[in-house]
Amino acid sequence: MVSSHAAGIVTLHPRGILFDMDGVLVSSLGSVERTWETWARTRGIDPALAIRTAHGRRAIETVRMLRPDLNDLEELEWLERMEIADNVGLEMLAGVERILEVLPEKYWTVVTSATERLARSRLEQGGIRVPAHIVSADMVTRGKPDPEPYLRGAELLGLPPGECLVIEDSASGAVAGHAAGCAVLATLFSHSLESLHDADWIVRSLEEVHVQVVADALEVRFTPVEREAGLTAR
Repeated sequence: MVSSHAAGIVTLHPRGILFDMDGVLVSSLGSVERTWETWARTRGIDPALAIRTAHGRRAIETVRMLRPDLNDLEELEWLERMEIADNVGLEMLAGVERILEVLPEKYWTVVTSATERLARSRLEQGGIRVPAHIVSADMVTRGKPDPEPYLRGAELLGLPPGECLVIEDSASGAVAGHAAGCAVLATLFSHSLESLHDADWIVRSLEEVHVQVVADALEVRFTPVEREAGLTAR
């Protein structure tokens, strides 16, 4: 992926973009946290721990970590039903519509820790056109921070991972994108600047990112947030 830096502006030329969903395309933080709080209280777990563990991770893996004694598939089904039913505050995030308007489907897809049913529900609720093929929690053996989801995403686009830009908001997602061999741009939605040290660049939101199709590639421009000394990207 060719990149250039001038006057603080970063310009990238990936051939595809792999978007995380929650916190990147849609704001679903309220639904996620309310669901995990309900589940945690019912299962005798500290809600703050459950919410912290669940961010950026497949629900089934969170269940296995916190209550390995439970039937993970039954718990997943219950969690999925709760999240699909709770759309309060769910909306498309700023900057997303402008970016997707210029992107033909062959250039992008969604790589999410949500199940396919939940992902399609959230995207539709948020007014986002849903790609024919996405990578969801039920399509991989190992979720983020493992590289498998982003390797599958690059494969869906028919591209080497090194020609894909991952856009994430979570620390585990940034780790997964890097491990897959992709460049990683993070947004500051649910995680702190300090926790996103595995991202190559960070912006406050997609409002600050400009995308256009140039020849058979993309041009992605943004001015990254400055990191403090010692918080440089990998």
